[in-house]
Amino acid sequence: MNVNIAIGLLIPFLGTFLGAAMVFLLKDEISPRLQKLMLGFAAGVMIAASVWSLLIPSIEMVGSDSGVPAWLPAAVGFLGGIAFLLLLDSVIPHLHLHSDQPEGMRTPGLKRMTMLIFAVTLHNIPEGMAVGVVLAGLMEGSTNISLAGAMALSVGIAIQNFPEGAIVSMPLKSAGRSRMKAFTYGALSGIVEPIAGIITILLTHILLPVLPYLLAFAAGAMIYVVVEELIPESQSGVHTNIGTVGVALGFVLMMVLDVALG
Repeated sequence: MNVNIAIGLLIPFLGTFLGAAMVFLLKDEISPRLQKLMLGFAAGVMIAASVWSLLIPSIEMVGSDSGVPAWLPAAVGFLGGIAFLLLLDSVIPHLHLHSDQPEGMRTPGLKRMTMLIFAVTLHNIPEGMAVGVVLAGLMEGSTNISLAGAMALSVGIAIQNFPEGAIVSMPLKSAGRSRMKAFTYGALSGIVEPIAGIITILLTHILLPVLPYLLAFAAGAMIYVVVEELIPESQSGVHTNIGTVGVALGFVLMMVLDVALG
């Protein structure tokens, strides 16, 4: 089981690692249309994962003898996840992909690319939490979470992490960084996911009775990222339909993975 947990934690990081490695294979920066498709795809994966891998298990985990309405932990946890990411969004200095206005605390000394990396790192936190809380439920023997379902979530997040790694590393190369340095920054932007996953597993082990709330908490955090960052960036400028197509493709792929394997 420990090997499976380690694999589940590392698979999403592998997606970022391979995406960042595109800096060695591609000569030019990713085209805006392809970026929109990738961002929309990532949003679709995260929406489907939030529903099938997190919210539905959260609702199903509440027993009829608990005296708590089945919807309550999901609702409370979801809103808590939104509030948590809203707090991080307000505190951590970061810059979204197609914006010139930094968000978070004012830090005049930070470079633009550093804040872009912070933005990617910020929205990797809920993805790591999502994987961690599902793996924690698997470790505790929850009947609502299977090994295949947990791995489906990890693989789905890894798939949507692939373009994120490329979106970080390619602009760094275009800005004059060496390929190795651009790759390193791109890959390290995803290291927060296994770290967040491990922390979540440790906390969930202590707070097992509130596992349904934690599942929904991770879902709320992921949806916050989708609404605040991924969808607006995929719909900015022209050729926005390609972003919508990406959402549909990502949603269906993650839904199929979760239903087929879970």
